[in-house]
Amino acid sequence: MPYVLKRFDVNPGIKVDDFLVQTVKLESSLAMKLLQKGRIVDNKKRRLQKGFVLKSGFIEVSIYEPITKGLKPIFQTEHFVIFDKPSGLIVHPNARSNKYTLLDEIRYQFGNDAKLVHRIDAETSGLVLVSKNQYSHFVLSSMFEEKEFVKKYQALLEGEIKEEILINKKITNSSGLISIKMKTSNEGKESSTLIKPILYDKRKNQTLVEATPYTGRQHQIRVHLDSIGHRIVGDPIYGLDEVFVDKILKKEVSLEERIKITGEKRLMLHAYYLEFEFLNRIYKFCSKQRF
Repeated sequence: MPYVLKRFDVNPGIKVDDFLVQTVKLESSLAMKLLQKGRIVDNKKRRLQKGFVLKSGFIEVSIYEPITKGLKPIFQTEHFVIFDKPSGLIVHPNARSNKYTLLDEIRYQFGNDAKLVHRIDAETSGLVLVSKNQYSHFVLSSMFEEKEFVKKYQALLEGEIKEEILINKKITNSSGLISIKMKTSNEGKESSTLIKPILYDKRKNQTLVEATPYTGRQHQIRVHLDSIGHRIVGDPIYGLDEVFVDKILKKEVSLEERIKITGEKRLMLHAYYLEFEFLNRIYKFCSKQRF
């Protein structure tokens, strides 16, 4: 369970921030972060703030403690590691979620200095880059911001795509029932995705494509493909009635019903290729196709 509630008897007369550092043995920056997020409470469940002087009783601290399920990286150096994430695994915990995430394996295996350089959707499988120290995180995350990486995906689509397509459509938040959904709009942010057909299955009327996003918007590939009439097989959000989507997200739909409507039990989108230069060396990683 990533977030664990721990109880500590207090030392009367000491400030809570000092107590967290001296007794609980938290780093000062983490102690401040937990206080700001309301994760330190007294014995009456009242949130404590920086500078509060402890009097008696105990405090409870919600601490992130990573667990492991044995997922190993496919490559690592002194400065970074590469994970090949399975579909369905969230990369980062939400709020006080007790779900197992990729961050669990990262912190369990490499400590608190290890950080995600970028993220992919929970239902998307494939390559994820992780920094192992502050230096590599600064360099690698800056490179991502400057688009100095090559990322490629494979996606299985409904319908046929015969030719290469460059989709240039701005993306913004949708105003519909589904809060996490995005849409193409002239008021959105510039977004560009190159789509190349690989193989067409005439019997199923499905096309396997390579998708290269030149920008990094939320759900970009899914939104762009849906905008030209090609929903990704298994997508539980795009190209469907939003009432049904809401039921899927709330887990009110059986797996059988989801497969019947979406075409698969998972989103058929896979981050299969990653290329970048780090410390004067070019790295290229290619993951096996998942579908």
